[in-house]
Amino acid sequence: MKNRYLFLPLVLLLAGSVALTPMVCASAQAECLDDIRKAGVLTAGNALLGAHPSLWQEKDGTYHGIDADLLQELTKRLGIPHWQFIITEWTTLVPGLKVGRWDIVLSDQTITEERMFYAHIAYSHPYFMLYDRIIVLGNSPFHSVADLKNATLGSVLGTTDSLTAHSLVDKGLAAKVSDFNTFGDPFVALKNGQIDAIVVDQATLQSQKEHFADLRTLGPPIFYDAKPAWKEAQAKAPYKLGSEGIVVRGNCPRLLDEINRAMDSMKQDGTIRTILKRYHVWEELEDHLTQNEQAE
Repeated sequence: MKNRYLFLPLVLLLAGSVALTPMVCASAQAECLDDIRKAGVLTAGNALLGAHPSLWQEKDGTYHGIDADLLQELTKRLGIPHWQFIITEWTTLVPGLKVGRWDIVLSDQTITEERMFYAHIAYSHPYFMLYDRIIVLGNSPFHSVADLKNATLGSVLGTTDSLTAHSLVDKGLAAKVSDFNTFGDPFVALKNGQIDAIVVDQATLQSQKEHFADLRTLGPPIFYDAKPAWKEAQAKAPYKLGSEGIVVRGNCPRLLDEINRAMDSMKQDGTIRTILKRYHVWEELEDHLTQNEQAE
């Protein structure tokens, strides 16, 4: 699952923002869901096409992956006949949503207080949580995190994974970071001996196991940490940092409420768990994504 473009530059988050008068806001609140139902299709912006296990498309045009299964089930529970992904670039997901090019964003977007504050968007209740792993080859001489002191870590430019990798360097636990442009590139570099270890999320690791069988992890999971300026706000947030949600325009509260009801019912009846298990990314913590939930 490949967003982990958690901290996009504010200019990108704010691009496409339009000042709304009270009359426009009231109209939008009433019409978002009604317009979608009238059109008979729920459109979702997505920047993950081809990313396993999130979203990919077969030669016959059918979509597969966690995002596809979620959108299909969500659409059914909202009583909307059809669903459609609109594939775009990461930087256009939020601006495109705000100008109405798609109804929602379902693209492994990490929920943060910073994003909601600056981009004036809302997130659904969480459905999946990411964390990072340190990954090495099976025959690597590194057997613990302490062994990485002089190591070069690989990660992906602009992602939360990269922030984690750089924080390990800042703490003196590794020597440097090489950032790559795609989620597959660090694994190729690891195999070729260009880097010593990789820092990416657990779902990316799962997907890359299909191509690189001889991989193992070092140390426990590394959970995301908030920026210093946002630590207090994130500590008060109802969701756990690293959780992903569906993105809705801030002026569509009725649509958000209906999505939350659908997502809650999918959690309660085990549908979300079934989807995550289908793609081998479910574990116990995925059932407890809000601060008031305690793992049994």
